[in-house]
Formats: sequence, structure tokens, C-alpha cells
Amino acid sequence: MKVENFAKILNADFYTGVPDSQLKALCNYLMHTYGIDPKHHVIAANEGNCTALAAGYHLATGTAPVVYMQNSGEGNIINPVASLLNDKVYAIPMIFVIGWRGEPGIHDEPQHIYQGEVTLKLLEDMGIRYFVIGKDTTEEEVSAAMQDFRKELDRGEDVAFVIRKGALSYEEKVEYHNDNPMIREEIIRHIVQASGEDPIVSTTGKASRELFEIREHNGQSHKYDFLTVGSMGHSSSIALGVAVQKPGTKVWCVDGDGAVLMHMGSMAVLGSTAPKNMVHIVINNGAHETVGGMPTVAANIDLVAIARACGYPNAVSVTSYEELDRELTAAKERNTLTFIEIKCGIGAREDLGRPTTTALENKQNFMEYLKECRYVG
Repeated sequence: MKVENFAKILNADFYTGVPDSQLKALCNYLMHTYGIDPKHHVIAANEGNCTALAAGYHLATGTAPVVYMQNSGEGNIINPVASLLNDKVYAIPMIFVIGWRGEPGIHDEPQHIYQGEVTLKLLEDMGIRYFVIGKDTTEEEVSAAMQDFRKELDRGEDVAFVIRKGALSYEEKVEYHNDNPMIREEIIRHIVQASGEDPIVSTTGKASRELFEIREHNGQSHKYDFLTVGSMGHSSSIALGVAVQKPGTKVWCVDGDGAVLMHMGSMAVLGSTAPKNMVHIVINNGAHETVGGMPTVAANIDLVAIARACGYPNAVSVTSYEELDRELTAAKERNTLTFIEIKCGIGAREDLGRPTTTALENKQNFMEYLKECRYVG
């Protein structure tokens, strides 16, 4: 189904969401049609943020907005759906468009499997009526479903369209780029060299895939790395938990700008805890690259100032490999919490692979390695 026709059926004037590869056609359509426009289209920090923003739109206009997300974002909307939108509270109508990763019977990555199994049940538990769109779904069927949904929306209830892989198409190409010269995979190669045998917690998406392949290329063990394949935005908190329990071991977190934005409150907790043995690195390309390249707001904000305000005693931003190596060496030797923002270009190798070990094997190997790490009370 052409996404333009889907948008016409929705007949909405405001969209907000977090990009998803399953919804790439919709995301590209919105970027091509509106770009980032506060009146019509906002890429928000997380799905709960989207829901609240859309609620404000409804309060101001009286019309139903569209919130789009990957199904992994359902967890982030449960609270605002139950305690803000629900018809027992404020009865705020909303149209959710949800990319269905991990659909049962469709091969997908491990972090999507259970989420895919419970996607529809979560909607049912939240009282959200849904319609599933697949490759063979006709425009007439979608139009009829939307017409039926209007009754729920008029009563202040919420509805959802669940989008199967390949269900939406868009012919216009949208290119995403920036002027930063450094490449993420090479950046991670420098981090691996500087960190030595220190444990690394890496964020979801291509960063963890690149870290895995760098270890393979170097002939190194994967026991040093915890690859946060899901749970976007929580890598720094995982690293904090490790660092506090292993104060004699330097712990590195390789984070991304989209992930940091998704749960930025964790930086305040990290800064106030201030573990002396942790390095928090944010590779900032200003994009949700793993799911298509749509922009984040990280290119327009001062992450270093935010880190300092949160209590990080050392916070810097680098734009060259020379600066990066200097700061990595200093962070390795320093005995205080360090924040390093690395400005990065958009793009990855087309032949970038995926981890060949299971998530459970990754956890077990990492935990066994942590047992070897020094404890200094």
C-alpha cells in the first residue's frame, strides 16, 4: 500500500513519533512532506514523550493526532495511555501506528521476539482496538477500518494500525547526511584500542554490531563486551550498575545520541552518583541511523553542557581522531567520571554483519569476565 494513500485515509494534521525501520516509508514520507515542523511533525525523544505531546495537540485543537513507533515502544506508552488518555481519565483520542517487529513466524533479531509475541495482547490489555495491515491489505479495507475507528475516536478512545513488514511503500528517496568526517566503526575501533581489556557496555543498533565485528577482526574475545541489543536508552544505566559494583575496574559505555535522548534522566542519576571508574561516550551523528537515518535533536543541543549540569566532572566534545585519541587516553588514566561526545557522520558498511553469539551467551561470557575483574573496596 502506498503510504501517501494511507496518510490520506488517516486524514491527520499532526504526527509525532520515534522512527522505526518497519515504518521507514511513513517516516520518509513525513520528512519529505513536512520535514521537522512543530505544527505538523515532531520526532520526539521516546514514545511516552510522543504520547504526551500528541495529547497536548488534542487539547489545543480537539482533533486526533497520529503517534508512530516500533512495537518496542509500547512499554513507554503504557503509563500515559493508562493514566492520561484512557476514557476513565481524560478520554483523549489518538491514532497509533505501530511497526510490528518480531511478528510470530517471521525471522527477526532476539530482542524483538518476545515483544513481537505480546504486541497485540498489550494493545488489548490497554483497551486499544487495532487493525493489522499487511502486504495484501487493500486500501478499501484500511479505509473501512478507519471509518469504523472514528466511532472510538469520537468517544475519546484510542486506536492502532499495526504494520507488518513491507506493508507500506514510498517511492521518493530521502537522503540523510551531515558534515562530520569521522565514521562510527572507526571511532569504535579507537575506543577498543584505548580501553584494552576493560569491560564495555554498548548501545543498541549498529554500534554493538560494529563492536562485535571489530573484536572478530582483531581476533579478540567477546567476553569484554555487553551488547545491549534492545532496551534502547538504558546502556548507560547498565554500565553504571556494573561500575558501582566493580569500583576497581574501568567501565566504558558506548552510547548513541538517540539512545541518550530517549532516557536522558539517567544522565542526572549517573552524574550525581559519579562513579570514578566510568567513561560515558556518546557517538552523536544526529540521527536514528539504525532504523533509517531520520534526525534526532542531538545535533542542535549541547550534550557537554548537559553532562556538566548533571554533575559529570569531566565533559568534552571531539570532532577529529586526534582529539579522540587524546581524550580516550586521558579518560583511561583519569580517576573520575568522564563524558566524551564524539561528532560522527551518518553511514555504515552495507555488509555489516550481526553478532553470531546469542544474547544469553553474551550475558554469560560477560558475567564470567566480570568475576575476574578487580574489586577495590
